[in-house]
Amino acid sequence: MGRELERRLPDQVTINWWKEGRGRRIFIDYNQMVRHRTIASAYSVRANPRATVSAPLRWEEVPDVAPNDFDIATMPARVAEVGDLFAALSPNGPGSSAAYSIEPLLDLADKDERDHGHQDLPYPPEYPEMPGEPKRAQPSRDRDRPR
Repeated sequence: MGRELERRLPDQVTINWWKEGRGRRIFIDYNQMVRHRTIASAYSVRANPRATVSAPLRWEEVPDVAPNDFDIATMPARVAEVGDLFAALSPNGPGSSAAYSIEPLLDLADKDERDHGHQDLPYPPEYPEMPGEPKRAQPSRDRDRPR
């Protein structure tokens, strides 16, 4: 999906792991979806002493909130006050009856591998290198890069 977004919106989106290659484009962090990685979905409780909760936000709230603002004690009152902000994104949410398949996305991944040799993207630097993984050297430190 990241590759396709980058193809369609090259001036706005990048999958470039290294900050020096991103510029002001939005970084699609594909490593949040790698094997053995867990992702916090809306309203998931995190395993920490405060039991903070992943809370959907309205755009206007972003500058004024912090992750510690939401936990299992505060979330019921928040949902009572602002409603379920995630409901509109749910296939079964209000006004939605749509369900989507990931098959077209998997087809794009197969096409990328077949036509362009793209494989799974590299893991973040703190992970051990995996077989067949593309090079992950930071461009400014890549000794094999043509100068």
